[in-house]
Amino acid sequence: MKDTFEVPAMMTKEDVTMMILSAKKTAGLTWEEIAEKIDMSPVWTHSACMGMNGWPQDKAEAIVAVMGLPQEAVSVLEEPPTKVWEQSVPTDPCIYRLYEIVGVYGPTIKALIEEKFGTGIMSAIDFDMQITKVEHPKGDRVKLEMSGKFLAYNSW
Repeated sequence: MKDTFEVPAMMTKEDVTMMILSAKKTAGLTWEEIAEKIDMSPVWTHSACMGMNGWPQDKAEAIVAVMGLPQEAVSVLEEPPTKVWEQSVPTDPCIYRLYEIVGVYGPTIKALIEEKFGTGIMSAIDFDMQITKVEHPKGDRVKLEMSGKFLAYNSW
């Protein structure tokens, strides 16, 4: 890809996200293809492209090269995430269903985690997720597999 982006005086994560989305659309790439080119998972790649993860330098340089972004984007991608998102329930049907799952099964997930591990939480930082398509006679199914490090609550 060719570096064709106008570089703002003070580039932000939002600027870089828009550049990545524009380059992705122009190139006709999928998240899986982009992730493969930088040797990362598609889940992590998308999340990091949306500004929800800070990039290690080598991966920031790789995504900048793959997407044809200006070199100034590397340091922006390396910045720690702010993890800012809307706290209200979203109206997008797919994202809403994930909220619904947590609303219905959240207390169950918490109870079962505590029975198996003790009182604590599952990390969303030391975390991995896979999304796969499972063929099914009643209609294809979405399989989400999430794995996060258990973090026990500390008493101090």
